[in-house]
Amino acid sequence: MAEMVFQRTKGLQDRPFHYCPGCTHGIIHRLVAEVLEELGVLDKAIGVAPVGCSVFAYDYFNCDMQEAAHGRAPAVATGIKRVHPDKVVFTYQGDGDLASIGTAEIVHAAMRGEKITTIFVNNAIYGMTGGQMAPTTLVGQKATTSPFGRDKNHAGSPIRMSEMLATLEGPAYIERVTVTTPAHIRKAKKAIRKAFEAQIEGKGFTMIEVLSTCPTNWGMSPVEALRWLEENMIPYYPLGVYKASEEVK
Repeated sequence: MAEMVFQRTKGLQDRPFHYCPGCTHGIIHRLVAEVLEELGVLDKAIGVAPVGCSVFAYDYFNCDMQEAAHGRAPAVATGIKRVHPDKVVFTYQGDGDLASIGTAEIVHAAMRGEKITTIFVNNAIYGMTGGQMAPTTLVGQKATTSPFGRDKNHAGSPIRMSEMLATLEGPAYIERVTVTTPAHIRKAKKAIRKAFEAQIEGKGFTMIEVLSTCPTNWGMSPVEALRWLEENMIPYYPLGVYKASEEVK
């Protein structure tokens, strides 16, 4: 009899993703789903998805999901967690959502130390709406609204959310990871697990920023996009732990 060595996580529903070929949302979805399953909290998890490429996340995660207005996922998650403190509540947000229209929401949720977990997918561009410049778009990076590349004198520098939120007292754990290689994927899953464990133990706000690719809007092949991320995004957005309270260390 053949031995089972791999099977689909129960944390995901059995349906194909709508994401573009080479997009790493699928990998990140799987990591979150695996962690929720392995921690045994699928039946008490509630995810919040706002507007962006992940707007249909409720079609994929096999747990209760709530849709939120653009950028408002942290506020919705705050309400859910305060009403149901025994639940494991998370938001799944892109950079165009979290770092732009939703900046105030994430800053104040983190500042208050809300006991929620945020999965922040940073691909340095607006993906769903056609590739416009985002707050995280790199200087010189081309987008539909910056065809000659982001001009620092005109648009300022890309915002580093992990570094900014780490200056607040409320967060218990903040780490930036990526999923470009198997080794990075393993580290990313470990970070996501640590963030959820900290929430379950009531230690405060946690956020994992995941550097991701957008081959379609970057105008690259999936392989080129992975290389571009490692060569351009990681130097500006260094990987690592940016905040870890004494209880989490």
